[in-house]
Amino acid sequence: MRDSQRSQVYDAEMLVRGAFERADEFGVRTVEVLGSQVTLPVERKFASVESVQNYVDRVLTLNWVAAQWKRADVPVTVRARSGARAAHYEADDAVLAVPLHLHGKAWALRELVILHELAHHLDADHALTAPHGPEFCGRYIELVDGVVGPEAALLLRTTMYSCGVRVL
Repeated sequence: MRDSQRSQVYDAEMLVRGAFERADEFGVRTVEVLGSQVTLPVERKFASVESVQNYVDRVLTLNWVAAQWKRADVPVTVRARSGARAAHYEADDAVLAVPLHLHGKAWALRELVILHELAHHLDADHALTAPHGPEFCGRYIELVDGVVGPEAALLLRTTMYSCGVRVL
């Protein structure tokens, strides 16, 4: 399946992560989204593969996640990824590979990145859908809404739309 939205999804995510980073750096959590003032929640950061594994396990056992997606009952194994360019999900083995550091920064050890990879895991039809297609984007936004908060989901959704991403 062609992954035609991949670059737009990544562009949108970079903008959203930038907003969270500026909020953390400057202590100003209020941003304007479509003319409304929204206070961004705090995004969780992780210190190790073990802390990511614990987080993933806990998200997959949330009642609403288990009720919505059949694959929530399939355990995910988190491992360190060699290289530092990107996190990724290996569907065949249900493995989430996350880079630990790039130039002394653990850019991927953050909640939005891990939820992105979990949205891949929860795709019951991964062989039939585009990896970053509208279905994926809908799942990702739902996870962000329920785990991080509706303000983060609003920012992610509107940023995706502004980047030309289709969402179901």
